[in-house]
Amino acid sequence: MKDQPKITVGIMDQQTEVSGRLNGDFRVGEIRGISGGFTAKAKAGMIVITDEAHGEICRSPFLKFTGQEGTFFSLFRVTIGNRFHWEKEEDRRFHGDLILKVRGNGTIAIINEISVEDYLTGVISSEMNAAAPIEFLKAHAILSRSWLLAGLDKKKRPRETIASTKPVTKDGVIRWYGRQDHDLFDVCADDHCQRYQGLRGTESEQAEEAVRETRGMVITYQDEICDARYSKACGGLTENFDTAWDDKRVPYLESISDASVAHQPIGTEDEASAWILSEPEAFCNTKDERLLEKILLDFDRETQNFFRWKVEYSRQELEEILREKSGFDFGTLKEIVPLDRGPSGRISRLKIAGSRRNLVVGKELEIRRWLSRSHLYSSAFVVIVEGDRYIFHGAGWGHGVGLCQIGAAVMATKGFSAEEILKHYFRGVEIKKIY
Repeated sequence: MKDQPKITVGIMDQQTEVSGRLNGDFRVGEIRGISGGFTAKAKAGMIVITDEAHGEICRSPFLKFTGQEGTFFSLFRVTIGNRFHWEKEEDRRFHGDLILKVRGNGTIAIINEISVEDYLTGVISSEMNAAAPIEFLKAHAILSRSWLLAGLDKKKRPRETIASTKPVTKDGVIRWYGRQDHDLFDVCADDHCQRYQGLRGTESEQAEEAVRETRGMVITYQDEICDARYSKACGGLTENFDTAWDDKRVPYLESISDASVAHQPIGTEDEASAWILSEPEAFCNTKDERLLEKILLDFDRETQNFFRWKVEYSRQELEEILREKSGFDFGTLKEIVPLDRGPSGRISRLKIAGSRRNLVVGKELEIRRWLSRSHLYSSAFVVIVEGDRYIFHGAGWGHGVGLCQIGAAVMATKGFSAEEILKHYFRGVEIKKIY
């Protein structure tokens, strides 16, 4: 690869209307000098653009706004944390070009075309606090670049190699979530891919440094760019790839102990219970508020007790949640039974039994979504039933595969380098500069 490619990032999708502001002079087609506030509306298969000064500017099923050096655009009421417990709307600013496309159903996809390295600066300062230790930010820049470039290569392969679901049967639902649904852009801007919330002001200066000092560097395994994964907190043990996604082994995405001591992988329900109800030594087992303030963004700090957590429902409330989130009426809930767990204790197949039906659900994210109004922090949990109460005791925050963000940040505070951090979480890999 001679130089960084440009990519397309889906900022918003399936919209009938979107508003924003062009800061500086932009061009769309032959029209130049466009700036200021604008509104885009979907009408009869076209996108109609109006601005505050001239009214309607143009209409087309495809529009690309190209700015000059130093320009940026803002989009209003962008959803971040879509379908997660931190979901909210914010106005966001972005470098690069703005693309609007009409979908077949008449809605609009709002896309940012941007260079890889500029995109990564936005990712690093959106995933974690840019005030975090520089070696952690450098490690994150390398792994985020690897994930992106590996995914771009994967999109060139036949669609059947990246299937995200098995057929829904009368016995169960096994579903996981890949990137193949992004048909009009390379990646989305939310946690489904990587958080990308655009420009974050002066706070991104250290993120820019981390991206600049690692330019073109990726994680490789046997000379291929790694499909590097990461989550917020593994809970003391990272997870195998196949617990969350395809039923295949990925050698550099296998469970490891997130500690300076070895923790044994979970193999039985008794071991899962003992592990989840304990407080083992782990890099991500930190309650240091000053450290967490330094490494987590403000809305992430609202997530409390992520290393070990507890959620409690009445039976009736849990039945309502299951009916709402799964689309199935289980009737009176009888039991919730883990069928398969990964080595971190995360459940990949869960049996839900009720008076009207029994179903098996998987994989880990689908389980988390079925059992919460938003989603559980992870699928590493045990359920204790006390009378009419269902008490979930859990471990970790996220799917747990690959790098543990909080654990890696703690490692950096202890003096580990970016390369040491990456080789801790991704075993048998090398770091290479490809442009």
